[in-house]
Amino acid sequence: MSSQRKVGGAVLAAVLAVVFGFASPAAAATYAGYAMAYFTESPNMSAANYGLHIAVSSDGLNWTPINQNNPVVTPTAGALGLRDPYILRKQDGTFEVLATDLKGTDWSYNSQYIHVWDSTDLRSFTNYRRLKVNSLATHSWAPEAFWDAGRNQYGVIYSSVVGGHNVIMVSYTTDFRTATEGTVFFDNGTDVIDGNLVSQGGVNYFYYRGTGGLFGAKSSTLNPGSFTTYTSVINPGRGVEAPQLAPALSGNGYTLWGDTYSPNGRFFAWSTSSLSTGSWTLLNDRTYTQPLNSKHLGITPLTATELSNLLATGTPTWNRVKSYNYPGRYIRHYNNVGRIDEYPFDQWQDQQWKLVPGLADSAGVSFQSVNYPTMYLRHYNYAIQLATSDGTTAFKGDATFYKVAGLADSSWTSFRSYNYSDRYLRHSNYVLRIDPISTATEKQDATFKVGF
Repeated sequence: MSSQRKVGGAVLAAVLAVVFGFASPAAAATYAGYAMAYFTESPNMSAANYGLHIAVSSDGLNWTPINQNNPVVTPTAGALGLRDPYILRKQDGTFEVLATDLKGTDWSYNSQYIHVWDSTDLRSFTNYRRLKVNSLATHSWAPEAFWDAGRNQYGVIYSSVVGGHNVIMVSYTTDFRTATEGTVFFDNGTDVIDGNLVSQGGVNYFYYRGTGGLFGAKSSTLNPGSFTTYTSVINPGRGVEAPQLAPALSGNGYTLWGDTYSPNGRFFAWSTSSLSTGSWTLLNDRTYTQPLNSKHLGITPLTATELSNLLATGTPTWNRVKSYNYPGRYIRHYNNVGRIDEYPFDQWQDQQWKLVPGLADSAGVSFQSVNYPTMYLRHYNYAIQLATSDGTTAFKGDATFYKVAGLADSSWTSFRSYNYSDRYLRHSNYVLRIDPISTATEKQDATFKVGF
């Protein structure tokens, strides 16, 4: 708890109607991207913010935060903060946002309620309230919801302590204003939290965090107690929780996301061609980029209009720059030295850059620090340092680079020095410098992805 593109509408809508419980008119939509809900933390908690954050993506792998990665709405009742937000597209095509009633990390805090908002577009959020889901002296963690056609109701699932350990509970509702008293939905006799449920090919798949990592269970019905675990443990070699299944926008594939807490706030992702196999392939970090400081994600598909409208609210004024051959590492400054370090880290602001028009040539770029805006990356004796601009011609030249096609991958980016045209920005032993580039390894060292 602590924690593709536009395709033919008929087939895709049918798949997503089953997966997310859409009925017409929602089922008639064609989906072109995704929204991710999350809150934020960092290893030393300096990035902790317990409001609703949203990022969007056209491929479900590389994400653009909206509102500068600031919250779009924050609870005003209960604990006055949220964790574990989830976006449900309802039968009418509008959205319901659910979240844990908890601010911070006081795991002893008990609440029988979850936060709820209505939204038509994920840009405005109305009718904020808390929904009571049980009367137990325990918590109601990581709420999610699904449409149960047999009951003609939504099932709200969440984690609570019953019988001395966490189980997954379910409460049923038609309006997210009142709900039935919670009953046990899934209990394997051990602590289980963070349930996520989708359907494919007439089978219901339920993923959860259990002992040692993530697991998948399945059932031919949505009845409580009917799910049987069918996968082995899924983990990246460290603690992981918050499983989230996201359907490909074409075909039967899925991405499974998980959130780690060692270090805090690092997402991993796996892929499969079909949920029925229970077999997952861990994705390379080169494939995806999570939103900065994001925790416990919830994903829902978007139409092209919804995606465009969310992007129109404004993309971040800053970037992060990822290494090609060490894709878990990002360019940052540390003690005024330019380097690449493994995400996540603090101070997290050290990895944020404004790629402004080049100080020596506006056709190039200069790396302006976000948290030290009078300072720029420049080379000095070929080593990269963060320094305050003195306005000289030499400084401007040293701080200017030309963006070119990535030397190791043309879909990525390399940065050629303005005043040493045979040298490129690269890392060596994780420290940045400018060097001539010739070998395959050097080309990888000099290739980066500019994102968020």
